[in-house]
Amino acid sequence: MKQKKLLIPLLAALLPAMVMLNNCRRKSPSADPRGPAYAGAQSCESCHKEVYNSYIHTAHYFTSHTVSRSSMHGNFSPGFNSLVLAGGRQIAAQRIHNDFYQVGYEDGRQTEAHQMDLAIGGVKAETYLYWKNNQLFELPLTWFNGLHSWVNSPGYAPDQINFDRPVAMRCLECHGSYIKQAEQLTLRGSLNSYDRKSLIAGIDCERCHGPAAQHVVYHEDHPEEKQAHFIGVFSKMSRARKLDACAVCHGGNNERFITSAFNFKTGDTLANFKEPGFDNTPANAATLDVHGNQNGLLAGSKCFLMSNMDCTTCHDTHVSQRNQVVLFADKCMQCHNTANHNNCKMAGGMDAGVMKSKCIDCHMPAMPSDQIGVQTATQKKALPYLVRTHRIAVYADEAKKILAFVRQGRH
Repeated sequence: MKQKKLLIPLLAALLPAMVMLNNCRRKSPSADPRGPAYAGAQSCESCHKEVYNSYIHTAHYFTSHTVSRSSMHGNFSPGFNSLVLAGGRQIAAQRIHNDFYQVGYEDGRQTEAHQMDLAIGGVKAETYLYWKNNQLFELPLTWFNGLHSWVNSPGYAPDQINFDRPVAMRCLECHGSYIKQAEQLTLRGSLNSYDRKSLIAGIDCERCHGPAAQHVVYHEDHPEEKQAHFIGVFSKMSRARKLDACAVCHGGNNERFITSAFNFKTGDTLANFKEPGFDNTPANAATLDVHGNQNGLLAGSKCFLMSNMDCTTCHDTHVSQRNQVVLFADKCMQCHNTANHNNCKMAGGMDAGVMKSKCIDCHMPAMPSDQIGVQTATQKKALPYLVRTHRIAVYADEAKKILAFVRQGRH
């Protein structure tokens, strides 16, 4: 009994200290390099575990990452690991111990070598970057998944050994969630000096949902509350704001940003971040390049103009939907069907399974980008880099291919 009497005053004395410690935890500076308003993506996992565990398998999440043995896709076997150039020159991808390098050779003599530190992309191809002090450069070899081969990296001439192409901020603004840029210019006048420790690779939760520290603290203190507080709810935003959130990176490069795209938060108006009148040329969706301007291509589509659709009508960004053409065809058929009197005119002449498997290929075919061409070790002519267009339309050549497929009885 005496012990219990002693325990009560002791707990009473400790309570203020416990409260102070809790407040210190709340007020301590955020470890996130973007500042105290950000909680860090891992803070989302405790309440949104299923969504989080799904998202970390998507292309957005892996759009940039640190190179490791588990993430490396390239072939390093002799005879399959190099790009041979004219004049006895070649660039080789080599594994040395547990690290990966790109090495330049002239007449069999090594001229330059740099470690692959970061990777950009990974679905169609994977381009590698290296750090030189605090400067970031692109390496000349890219691994092309579809060809199972090393090719020249974007922006590199296929006949030169070159390791000094600087990586500009705009590249990282769409292939990462944050990096702090240094103040000084390089000798070339390019800002490719960064605070290496500030890099947040990939597209994380707060890049799309906005800063979440206040949201996390509130819901940790009020676990019974199911209504989201202190964070933008994407589903409640206007169509224009939803489109802007995607167009930051999927809206092409014809307009110049007046501030870093990292400053854009979902719910902002994208036009406020761009230089007015930089390029007033009206966009013609039929002539836009298929790489990087999905927003412009979609905006020129009849489906878009005659409905309230936005990117999330078809895409669930928390789920890996790569190559699921039937899933996307089902999205189309929610609007295009017999009941709505707007079904595909070819529907009566083919099996329903063929319709679903070919719907996307017919109306959103993979088309070559004019901005990217690749050359392999065996192909001296540039090969097309195919990207699925987001201009939904009738493509006569694709329709002919599918009709030929059906007539051959392959259905």
